Amino acid sequence: MYVDAANSIIAVDRFIQSTRDSGYKNTASAIAELVDNALQAGATAIGIRIAVRDERMAFPISIAVADNGCGMSASLLRQALRFGGSSRFNDRAGLGRYGMGLPNASLSQARKVTVYSWQRKSGTHSTYLDVEEIACSQMTEVPEPRKADVPDWVQVERGDSGTAVVWESCDRLDHRRISTVERKIARSLGQTFRYFIWKGTKIVVNGMPVKAFDPLFLRRDSAVHGAALFQEPLNIEVYRDTANPKLGAGMVTVTFAELPVAEWHELSNEEKRRLGISNGAGVSVVRGAREIDFGWFFMGSKRRENYDDWWRCEIKFDPILDEAFGITHTKQQVRPREHLVDALQNHVEAAAKALNARIRQAHVHVKAGKAAAGAEAIAESRESRLRPIPRHSVLARDRNRIAELGRRNTVVRVLQKRPDGGRVQYRLVEDDGRGAVFFHPVLGNNVVLGVLNPKHRFFRNLYQPLVEQDQGIDVGVARAVQLLLLSAARAEAMFTKTEEHAAVERFRREWSEVLDVLLTAR
Repeated sequence: MYVDAANSIIAVDRFIQSTRDSGYKNTASAIAELVDNALQAGATAIGIRIAVRDERMAFPISIAVADNGCGMSASLLRQALRFGGSSRFNDRAGLGRYGMGLPNASLSQARKVTVYSWQRKSGTHSTYLDVEEIACSQMTEVPEPRKADVPDWVQVERGDSGTAVVWESCDRLDHRRISTVERKIARSLGQTFRYFIWKGTKIVVNGMPVKAFDPLFLRRDSAVHGAALFQEPLNIEVYRDTANPKLGAGMVTVTFAELPVAEWHELSNEEKRRLGISNGAGVSVVRGAREIDFGWFFMGSKRRENYDDWWRCEIKFDPILDEAFGITHTKQQVRPREHLVDALQNHVEAAAKALNARIRQAHVHVKAGKAAAGAEAIAESRESRLRPIPRHSVLARDRNRIAELGRRNTVVRVLQKRPDGGRVQYRLVEDDGRGAVFFHPVLGNNVVLGVLNPKHRFFRNLYQPLVEQDQGIDVGVARAVQLLLLSAARAEAMFTKTEEHAAVERFRREWSEVLDVLLTAR
């Protein structure tokens, strides 16, 4: 049947030009589409090669993505390069549903894409798409696949089956330096496909294995870790479509992590950026085992602040909820539907605000620790002049208290992890867990803690104004007050009898009440 190109449903030349401008945020997201295809084909090893093919060309960089998946027959290969030609259309079991990925991702970055594929009982077949040929109407359909060898520069570790996608004349890459392209791609793929890498999938960029990157910093087998789980993960069942419950429901799992402020606070700004701490606040949205998006989702009235760099959230959902999350065909963006927002927002917003407050307080603890560092160092240096602390001074209640403090106070938590080398360590920390008492000591093994109550008037009216002075005579006065408190904590370590402890505690309670009254503003 004759087809009049002037009246065809799609103006192919314009469609190709416009589709190059839509869909993919960057080079890494386009390559991630090819990794999706490889994983769906059962690949366990994926190699990405970035090379300069001919420096005389306007766009000399070429990129190849090769895998050891099941490969494609010649007929399936031809279909794979058609827009919407996937054999898995609307299949939620895998990573792709629409059949737009391979041609759309490829032409968003390069002017020509060639695909090579092979299976156990057949040789390698190849076909291609070329923007120039399509634009001038020389190419109106995907060419019939032909026998061909994979180019040597691709460096495929050839198995019994597999596929190699080659991009040439890459005119739309984010960067022109190969080293920069390598680094950006590896970092992005390590986060997007972290769950696959943890399960054993190997992804290599120019010979270097991609390391899984956990944006929550929880996994010990991630490139960077050290965060702590905040609350137990929350599981919420959500309908795919509330207007039609018969379509079913899926599970959403929400996980929060709190980054270690005390341990990482002193890192340089450059190091924080390199590790992904600075400007890294947000929610990682994971479909099945693949990250789809990262952004400020389900936060309600909670606005993003600098403190929010120090916690993370992951929202993982079943693929049946694609419509609820508003997944795009490029699998790099979510547009949550109203019923999903209603189901998640209250939980996420509440946890975000609680974490922000905790992080804010952790920074206060760190700042207070810095202010007291001079006095603590003096106390530690003069410990040898004092009578040794009796071994039986550390009671069971003190061990419990220091463990409890460590759960609330990052400075104490770091102190517990850090070896003491046998020397006594002094610290002044803030905690309001002992009610109205303005100050109390806590003893650990070779640890003397002076715990200040930030809600008491002594702290607000005297201590805090002193330590917040950066210069002048107040610095010396603040240090003297800090040494006074540390010496009080150290002195109590010498009382070992139960009745002595009881008497000192009673005195401290009475003193706190009197001090509170006398410091009350008229």
